Amino acid sequence: MKKIIIIGCPGSGKSYFSKRLRDLTKYPLYHLDNIYHREDGTHIPREEFDDILRNIFKEKEWIIDGNYQRTIEMRLKECDTCFLLDFPTEVCVSGAEDRVGKKRDDMAWYEESLDPEFKQYIIDFSKTSLPAIYELIEKYKHKVDVLIFKSRNELNDFINNYEVNNDRV
Repeated sequence: MKKIIIIGCPGSGKSYFSKRLRDLTKYPLYHLDNIYHREDGTHIPREEFDDILRNIFKEKEWIIDGNYQRTIEMRLKECDTCFLLDFPTEVCVSGAEDRVGKKRDDMAWYEESLDPEFKQYIIDFSKTSLPAIYELIEKYKHKVDVLIFKSRNELNDFINNYEVNNDRV
């Protein structure tokens, strides 16, 4: 577990989990939202985004947090471990609502409210995005260790067991 991606629905807790994992492993952490979005609300071009990812891939150890469906296959080809947070829709909506109004270091912007279109994207995620993610995981399961969490308790159990069983803590 040296090159890690964390994917899943917005609001599932990818950034929270990635920070906990970073603290335990001491690996560099890259939030895709921070790479793609500028503070002024604009974003970098796709080509530049992809070049940054390719440069991260050259590093010995890393954690990449974020869904960015277009780049999941690219990241699956390069990682050795994939964490998928496949939580119920209501958990993800609640997670997204809970972070409104809070300053976050994993986002270039400050969310003052939950955008209705973004909320709908979260609601539709299990139907529109998750099937393709599972197809990609199936395609790369021979080369990537895949851990799928269906609840926050499963995620927390993993972290607690990791803390107990690893020297890097």
